[in-house]
Amino acid sequence: MSKLQKIEESVASLDSDDFAAFSRWFERLQAKRWDEAFDRDARTSGKLSELADEALSEHRAGRTKAL
Repeated sequence: MSKLQKIEESVASLDSDDFAAFSRWFERLQAKRWDEAFDRDARTSGKLSELADEALSEHRAGRTKAL
């Protein structure tokens, strides 16, 4: 049995309270990993810099509106 299968079986067997606690923990873990990936991309890939430059250019050209 794979590690993933063991985890799936364990999660499926949790009672309601433990499942809710696990769900909250897992959502926090997903958010943390997403934040880390976002930060890494922002620092290293330049993907966000291109978007920021484009947005600033649009704003300077008067093609934006206040939210």
